[in-house]
Amino acid sequence: MSTESSSGPVGPVGRMFASWRSDLPASIVVALVALPLCLGVALASGAPLFAGLIAGVVGGVVVGAISRSSLSVSGPAAGLTAIVYVAVTTLPSYGAFLMAVCLAGVMQIGFSLTKGGVLADFVPSSVITGMLAAIGLILILKQLPHAIGYDATSGSDLEFFQRDGSNTFSVLLDMLRNDIFWGALAIAVISLAFLFWWDKAKPKDGPLRLLPGPLVVVVFSVLANMFFEAFAPSLAIGQSHLVNVPVTATPAEFVALFRLPDFGSIGTGAVWTTAVTLAIVASLESLLSVTAVDEIDPKRRVTDKNRELLAQGCGNIVSGALGGIPVTSVIVRSSANVDSGADSRLATIMHGVWLLLSVTLIPVVLNMIPLSALAAVLIATGYKLAKPKLFTERWKQGYTQFIPFVVTVVAILFTDLLIGIMIGLGVGMGFVIWRSLADVITYVDTGDNVMVRARRNLYFIHKVQLKAALGRVPDGHTVLIDLSATNYVDLDNIDIINAFVKSAPYRNLTVYLKGDPMGRTPPMINAPLTQARAT
Repeated sequence: MSTESSSGPVGPVGRMFASWRSDLPASIVVALVALPLCLGVALASGAPLFAGLIAGVVGGVVVGAISRSSLSVSGPAAGLTAIVYVAVTTLPSYGAFLMAVCLAGVMQIGFSLTKGGVLADFVPSSVITGMLAAIGLILILKQLPHAIGYDATSGSDLEFFQRDGSNTFSVLLDMLRNDIFWGALAIAVISLAFLFWWDKAKPKDGPLRLLPGPLVVVVFSVLANMFFEAFAPSLAIGQSHLVNVPVTATPAEFVALFRLPDFGSIGTGAVWTTAVTLAIVASLESLLSVTAVDEIDPKRRVTDKNRELLAQGCGNIVSGALGGIPVTSVIVRSSANVDSGADSRLATIMHGVWLLLSVTLIPVVLNMIPLSALAAVLIATGYKLAKPKLFTERWKQGYTQFIPFVVTVVAILFTDLLIGIMIGLGVGMGFVIWRSLADVITYVDTGDNVMVRARRNLYFIHKVQLKAALGRVPDGHTVLIDLSATNYVDLDNIDIINAFVKSAPYRNLTVYLKGDPMGRTPPMINAPLTQARAT
């Protein structure tokens, strides 16, 4: 479980508010980063733009309040856009889709109650770090066009192949063929230079240590564009390259943006199919994301995965009930949260509050923020996730760590997050199986004596090695079958040893069995292993 929920004289809520000085500025930065991502995911999903904002607010306030993850941030996820797009366009109504989102949330709560969070513990660390590095590279590649003012593609789309037929690299080529918006590029370059400088120059003490660089970048970008509009119109950034939040004139118009689920569609088979798909994919993505966030948490706190599934389920029920798209734990916003110095889930909750207040009270101000400034923030975050040092560290750990790491990175870059992780998992498990097969059986021949030793537990996958070792024993020798290093030998291997022992008199062999994996009296000479273990 997260250390945030550990027992002590100060409860979890007290500890959470104790770090407000670092969580407050971080929450503002995360809200600014989350804002265009929420809109972009909704657009890519074929849902109303406001549905993405609803999901962002719910992911912050509801999921953040229930989860025990200290630094994970939840909201609409790019990894679900394909599923959501198909559901929105094929289900009878948008209300029916919202019903599927609510049902998916109920299923996630069921996963939590049945301890489904344990699945995250089976993902190798090489795959998790590969996922982080891949996300970092994708952020850099996807945000470069926005940094120069080329916004023909959504910055929230993390897939290699996009719905319009283009891909990550073709978009970069199109970007180079188009004119550069020098005003956007100037803001992005200055912002990046400041962010990297501020990381090294930020004071360790005093009030300035709490000043987040990304917040400075956003304020600077708005002022810089105002300066361009007044004194250098050719450099001014147009509305198409600025944040675009829905603006309502009256409270009634704002309330009308919310939608309710179609409860009458609960008996529709397609709704249930969508719900099951969303529940499984959203749960996997959330589990992988919080596991990755634990890896980059400076305090190395461990999240209760079952509690996280409960929080995600509650979040999806609320989001669907209000008209929002599904939520998951998302690594991009979580990384920005860590990078901004957050210390507790208060930053996550407050980022949801800022999103809600900003879209209701100051949407016009938000629409003045250049996308190139937010692109600079995400590029800096991406670099920290994919530092060259990360690759060299994995290389030094050996090819059994480096290959799954690199395969995961490449697979995610050229497919999408979940497919890439599945490929990385396959390669990682392949190395696990290979290592479990390598050097399990030791064969030593000293002339008249032979030793066949099991170096660790024997499972059915070791049958071939055991048969090969026993098959090498010449007739007329004394054989020691040493099982002292094992505490388990499955029945398939016991049968092989028994058959060898029974054949010994016909081959003039003397067989000793050393050690009993079950901790009982060592077997007698030429006694079958199953009899030696009989009670």
